[in-house]
Amino acid sequence: MNRIAVRAAIHVAAVFALYLSAAMLIPAAVDLYFGHDDWRVFAFSALFMGGLAMAVALATQGRAPPVTTRFAFLLVNLLWVTMAIAGAVPLAASSVGISIADAIFESVSAITTTGSTVLVGLDTMPPGLLLWRSILQWFGGLGVIALGLFVLPFLNVGGVSYFKIESSDIEDRPFERFSTYAVSFLAIYAGLTLACAISYAMAGMTGFDALNHSMTTLATGGFSTHDASLGFYVDKPAVLWVGTLFMFIGGLPFSILILFLVRGRLDALGDPQMRVFAGYCIVFIVGVAIYLRVNADMPFLDAFTHSAFNFVSIITTCGYASADYLQWGPFAVACFFVATFLGGCSGSTAGGIKAYRFLILFELMSNGLRRLVYPHTVLPVRYGDRTVDPDMQRAVVLFISSFFVIWAIGTILLAATGLDLMTAMSSVLTALTNVGPGLGDIVGPSGNFSTLPDAAKWLLPIWMLLGRLEILAVLVIFTPTFWAR
Repeated sequence: MNRIAVRAAIHVAAVFALYLSAAMLIPAAVDLYFGHDDWRVFAFSALFMGGLAMAVALATQGRAPPVTTRFAFLLVNLLWVTMAIAGAVPLAASSVGISIADAIFESVSAITTTGSTVLVGLDTMPPGLLLWRSILQWFGGLGVIALGLFVLPFLNVGGVSYFKIESSDIEDRPFERFSTYAVSFLAIYAGLTLACAISYAMAGMTGFDALNHSMTTLATGGFSTHDASLGFYVDKPAVLWVGTLFMFIGGLPFSILILFLVRGRLDALGDPQMRVFAGYCIVFIVGVAIYLRVNADMPFLDAFTHSAFNFVSIITTCGYASADYLQWGPFAVACFFVATFLGGCSGSTAGGIKAYRFLILFELMSNGLRRLVYPHTVLPVRYGDRTVDPDMQRAVVLFISSFFVIWAIGTILLAATGLDLMTAMSSVLTALTNVGPGLGDIVGPSGNFSTLPDAAKWLLPIWMLLGRLEILAVLVIFTPTFWAR
């Protein structure tokens, strides 16, 4: 890695921080409108971060380096770290009075669309701060989709965009011009957010709540304006169904949505990972709904509503909760634990292991078992009607292996801070999968991360970033080979 590349990456990150600083003026205007003094905090943060970003951008101007794999890895990591630090500045300076560790935790949780929070008393917090959390998650979701569609597939560490698997020549690509594809993606993301906000408002939310929840729903981030999350609207089942629908949409691959909505490609809906994603959603929802009806004597419609909302929330790694599902019995708790691993589709706002990896993994397992009987047979690994190349197979196995190793290391480190095994294991898992709520009384759906020791609050954001950037894209920059000339 040469100095020109490092300088260029810092320059791009500084320019991005400049844009993020300008976005701080939005919550400043909201606080000013509602007569809250925190408008000064956001205005000052915008000036401070904007000035700092401008100075760094000017100081690092220079010749653009060639776009290489190593440059892309460095830039991706630097952008997310820059976004986390910039997002934490107004949080740390706000009237809420949280520590630097809490501000960084909240900011990283927002931009990685994890949704874990250390804030208590959301119902009475300044509107500008609530909106800033939602904006960070919305931007985070936008970046996650771009990462999954345009960056990770071509770095061979994750992501299965339509470009990578569905096409091998230019005629089959969804759009020949990248700009057309990007504009379509932005328009659909913004349009779905607006549709979600309108739907929430029609279902009974206030305008401010509808705006905030629409941003965090489509980003599958899960930040709410209420301590009770969407359980605040438990008497309005229409709100829960709106949330379920748009969380599910957020878990779909945006490359497929673009092909369907812009080009009218019905065949795109046959993408194998979408069938897997929808399949395990249905199995968990119906199974637990029946379990609640039989064992908890809950009316089936209520059981189905809460099961659908909470399972789609966990599977898409949104992290909303309409109830404390840990009280639903051991079968339900076991299902939620398994659902935490799953995730949505590649190129979506969801985290987790993701459906396409399970498809490829099960194909590898099936072929491996067949070779035990017929050792010399040649069995290609298939994704639908396409053959998966060896690089993609390697990336899937490497990711899943790294996932469990990193989870184990994180659990040991958090246990060393004094947390019990369940809390430590669950906290790391929910950070690594970007889900939000974990298991247990402390970090469960009715709990909060505010009581964790500061050491844990510094460690968990690392695991959030690891999960959001697909693990390997972070680990690679810590290898000596990466920095070798």
